[in-house]
Amino acid sequence: MMDGKQAGPTAAQPGKTRGGLWAILALLIIAAIVVAGIVPRWRAKAALRTETNDLAVPSVSVVHPKLGGSLSEITLPGNIQAFTDSPIYARTNGYLKKWYVDIGARVTSGQLLADIETPEVDQQLDQARADLNTAQANYNLSEITSNRYQDLLKTDSVSKQDVDNANGDFAAKKAMVSSAQYNVKRLEELQSFEKIYAPFEGVITARNTDVGHLINSGNGGPATELFHIAATRTMRVYINLPQQYSQAAKPGITADLTFQEFPGRRFQGKLVRTSDAIDIASRTLLVEVDVDNPHGEILPGAYTEVHLKIHSGAPALILPVSSLIFRSDGLQVGTVQNGNRAALTRITLGRDMGSEIEVVSGLTADDLVIANPPDSLISGESVRIVATGANADGGDASGHPE
Repeated sequence: MMDGKQAGPTAAQPGKTRGGLWAILALLIIAAIVVAGIVPRWRAKAALRTETNDLAVPSVSVVHPKLGGSLSEITLPGNIQAFTDSPIYARTNGYLKKWYVDIGARVTSGQLLADIETPEVDQQLDQARADLNTAQANYNLSEITSNRYQDLLKTDSVSKQDVDNANGDFAAKKAMVSSAQYNVKRLEELQSFEKIYAPFEGVITARNTDVGHLINSGNGGPATELFHIAATRTMRVYINLPQQYSQAAKPGITADLTFQEFPGRRFQGKLVRTSDAIDIASRTLLVEVDVDNPHGEILPGAYTEVHLKIHSGAPALILPVSSLIFRSDGLQVGTVQNGNRAALTRITLGRDMGSEIEVVSGLTADDLVIANPPDSLISGESVRIVATGANADGGDASGHPE
């Protein structure tokens, strides 16, 4: 009896042990599954946090400003003007009888351009000459009378009053002759205006009259321009030079002119004078450049680009246009200081050369300038330099990471 009771509990012990083991194994499996699901999430979250922190620091490429030369070439627009340009009017009334030159004709000084018929002036001149003859006849008669009276006075044949009257009449007749002579001379000069001559050597750029046209010299109505003449052997070009180059613009410096109709060709000119005053509206200096035009290739009124060679006091720095930051507080560029801190620097521009610009103040050649600054860039912000180059053209210097 006793042996049977003891055998029951002993036989049940292995079953309980196996159940506990299975329970532990199940718990271990469940824990492994939970851990396998949580750890990748932890790792993903850590990676996301790292990536977010990395993206919060902008990556920038930087360039060193290039040093420009002391001799700068400034390109400015200009309009060609004839050295002398003049309209030609008539000085007498009449009808155009004949013209001898047309537009494009090259004329010399004093060359006959046209003839005007002036019948009224011709008749006035004939009348004036007849009046002069009458005055001359009266003058001769009064002279004879005056001489006779003076001889008669010596023998007391006439009174002193008669002699004074004769002398006075003689003086009056003499004055009338002078008046008639001046009137004839005036009408002869007016008649000489029947012929229109070129006042200087040049080219006829306009003809505004034709045979039979009524010519009005301006008396009783507006005068009519007959011809327009331009002296083209030497041409003038007026340009507006920015104020910052005004001190370097001295007479004698060379200037080259380029035209679209003459590709690859330059016409050499020279700065001859300036206005010596800054225009208050445009802050520019008016400059005159003269260029020789012996063959007449350069036409008045043409558009040209003037290349002025200016000696600057100190070489300017050259930057790519993409580095500029335009904001309400002025023109700025972004620089990198201490290796990872951004700083905004105000600059003063010189020439605009298209893809590059000159900086005349605000930077040094050792500064690291951000080539393509983000719009949100602020001073003191952390940045990461990804590329450094001489300029921002292509490759890693584009401002984008590789």
